[in-house]
Amino acid sequence: MTTLQALDDGRLRDRAAGWVVTLTITLLAFGLRFYNLGFPNKILFDETYYAKDAWSVLQSGYERNWTDGANDLLVKGDTSGMLDTAEFMVHPPLGKLLIGAGEHLFGMNAFGWRFASLIFGTLLVFFTIRMARRLSRSTLVGAIAGILLTFDGLAFVMSRLALLDIFQATFAVAAVSALLADRDWFRHKLADYLRRYDLPDLGGRFGPLMLWRPWRIVAGALLGASCAVKWNSIYLLAAMGILVVFWDLGARRLAGAGSRQWLSLLVDAPAAFVQLVVVAVPVYIASWYKWLTTTGGWSRDWGEKNPTDPWVLRFGDAFGSLIHFHQEIYGFHTGSYMMGESVHPYDANPAGWLLMLRPIGIEAVNDIQPGTEGCQAVGTTCMRIISGMGTPILWWAALVAIVLAIVWWVGGRDWRFGLPLVAIAAVWLPWFQYTDRPQFFFYAIMIIPFSVTILAMALGKLLGPALSPHRMQRAIAVGALVALIIFNFAFIYPILTAELITRTQWWWRMWLGNAWV
Repeated sequence: MTTLQALDDGRLRDRAAGWVVTLTITLLAFGLRFYNLGFPNKILFDETYYAKDAWSVLQSGYERNWTDGANDLLVKGDTSGMLDTAEFMVHPPLGKLLIGAGEHLFGMNAFGWRFASLIFGTLLVFFTIRMARRLSRSTLVGAIAGILLTFDGLAFVMSRLALLDIFQATFAVAAVSALLADRDWFRHKLADYLRRYDLPDLGGRFGPLMLWRPWRIVAGALLGASCAVKWNSIYLLAAMGILVVFWDLGARRLAGAGSRQWLSLLVDAPAAFVQLVVVAVPVYIASWYKWLTTTGGWSRDWGEKNPTDPWVLRFGDAFGSLIHFHQEIYGFHTGSYMMGESVHPYDANPAGWLLMLRPIGIEAVNDIQPGTEGCQAVGTTCMRIISGMGTPILWWAALVAIVLAIVWWVGGRDWRFGLPLVAIAAVWLPWFQYTDRPQFFFYAIMIIPFSVTILAMALGKLLGPALSPHRMQRAIAVGALVALIIFNFAFIYPILTAELITRTQWWWRMWLGNAWV
């Protein structure tokens, strides 16, 4: 393979087919998630925080406290439970602003506060398809990744709840997709430069300066948005920042820069810092616009009350208060209340996330008696359950693929597996430093888009080229696994959607027994 051919890798020729496949699967995901979105018509799990926070931000510009019985009032469409006092919040505002957009459009009801999650859960499938397609150089592999994510139980449930994590994950995957597009863009620009001057390679020269990297700037803005939903996206920002430096070095080495490739550390790397980190910061700060421009939020008047504080003297009342508020939030997450003292029955150590050892219960209505709500149980009772669990066969197959991907990346030097592996490490491993505080399986929504991408690429390797021997048998095997995952999703669907089932039918779906209860 010539230098030009290697740099041109990634110029996919089936753009029209790629978009048809992407949009078809995305619409499938939307329809699946849209059906009966407003059921159950009640506040579920941590919607008790974020649905109400979103409404108060919508009305006042900051989060407010609610009366103890506010959840019951909201089911009746009554928002009078909102109080005038400011609430202490522990996450940045962007996710709540997005939830509030749905409430603005459709009202303060279950459909309204879940609508934004539906949109972003659908977009998560969209961006995963585009990421997997570009990464694998295969529309088929992108389609497989999209289908797998469409029928993942955790991604499905999180797309139908007013929680923050689906927004964080969507911004994160979109950012990684943009960085992947930037990698190809940079290499293609190098190829175009060589063609323009009819050069076989750079011949030891550094090559053209390319400080304007539009896709990388887009990625910086998206990573800033992801951090503006939940802070732990900063680890992904750091990991991707390091990875793109190696990508730039590799591109210039491939183009023939020789020893001058190392100048990339002085030219491309600082530019990457600006395009990612410096761009992310104002995006993050902008998410606090409503809090900064109103006066009633928690600690909003701190700067006014502490005019001699160094931060207030340097940045003024508003930003001094914001910095102090961040110190309070950090203290909450790392203080004694969360670290050691707080316990939760669905606490899930991150060591078990990839095996899905401890899913989380979102909703449980137990002991519905026969003859009530249509229950036709004999000798037992009925239930309505929403379990925050992935599709088991999908998660376990993905774990096997992750192990193989490490071998293919490290041993086989296949860069394509490195990106999703680094992303998984960045959104998963940092949680191990906080095992003294409660952690929940639904945080793994940040993992599953990258793990299904790895599984789809592994299935692509199993499938092999179009004219490879035994292609038909391999296609049958791949199709059988995908079909099995879809059937597995259909089997657990009743406990993802609070369908009426008997207690016996519920136990059929508790494959790990009490660990899943």
